[in-house]
Amino acid sequence: MLRIAVAKGRTAKEVINLFSSCGIHFDEYETSRKLILKSRDKNIELILVKPIDTPIYVESGAADCGIAGYDILLENEANVHILMNLNVSKCKMCVAAKKDISLENKKFLTVATKFPNIAKKHFEKTGIECKIIHLSGAIELAPLLNMSDVIVDIVQTGKTLAENGLEIKEIIINNICACFIANKVSLKTNYPEIDNLMIKLLHADKELNIPV
Repeated sequence: MLRIAVAKGRTAKEVINLFSSCGIHFDEYETSRKLILKSRDKNIELILVKPIDTPIYVESGAADCGIAGYDILLENEANVHILMNLNVSKCKMCVAAKKDISLENKKFLTVATKFPNIAKKHFEKTGIECKIIHLSGAIELAPLLNMSDVIVDIVQTGKTLAENGLEIKEIIINNICACFIANKVSLKTNYPEIDNLMIKLLHADKELNIPV
């Protein structure tokens, strides 16, 4: 049995749909609050975890594989194998601020983010000194309450930013998607099962993303 860690919420729903298109069904997902779900054929066990924790479960060996956003993998610097990209949970990593704020010629910024490592490295590259405020949610509040000059966060549609009077000032990473990852030991010991699942996911991923 393969044990796979997946982020709870929207990502889990997209992954469940992707698995269903492979013929792998998790019947309890819609009706149960369980955090560990077994597939109908009992060959896969899905572990529902916090997004930021997904690569930690895989790296530690608690899960054989996982599906995590590339942003999370960069932030955690996880020691796992990235096997393939999946066309789910698409987004981009951006610097955002109030509409009337210009970042031109800025020497110092206070930055609110869930991704302190990514933010720090980005502003080091751009030569801007920064103070990082590490928040775990509702990042958009920080500039509205004058806690920070800017935020660094993932953006999908930009609707939440716009509704809070913020706009994208810079794109740090474009075209972020979820990645299928594996524990290094599990990849060797469970290679046939993992390879078979990868083939199924690859075909299903393509079928679900055929341009109309």
